[in-house]
Amino acid sequence: MKPERVFMEAAIEEARISAEQGDYAIGAVVVLNGEIIAKSGTLAQIRKNPVLHAEVAVIQNATKKLNSQYLEGCILYTTHEPCPMCAAAAVWARMKGIVFGVRNGDMKAHAAKSENPKYSWRLIDVSCREVLEKGKPALELAEGFMREECLRLFSLSR
Repeated sequence: MKPERVFMEAAIEEARISAEQGDYAIGAVVVLNGEIIAKSGTLAQIRKNPVLHAEVAVIQNATKKLNSQYLEGCILYTTHEPCPMCAAAAVWARMKGIVFGVRNGDMKAHAAKSENPKYSWRLIDVSCREVLEKGKPALELAEGFMREECLRLFSLSR
């Protein structure tokens, strides 16, 4: 699995759209055979649904498009390291791999130095890698891809 800029750039654009709509600046796309088949930003705040992280939303969109509960051969690109729920969803969907930008440590560091009292991201301190190592099938993982570009999204988040 060789990460491609064009797909992460699409995820970054979804993050920007999500922020403009009043949610966190997190975006994701699902790619199959070099083509984006689904995209989404985080919808948790907008739809008042705690499980509508960008990764879960885009997996749902992709399964609908392919009319299948499985996304074999698909790669998830996301601007932030998937939480355990989102990483597990990729495993359940039998995806090929995950490519992400910023790491949990980046998010923790930003939360610690943030001066915004509304900053309320929650984090379950289990890495995406840990979830994938315990799941089957084994998913490929590319961490920190376009990290600097994804770090800039922190300034857009609520």
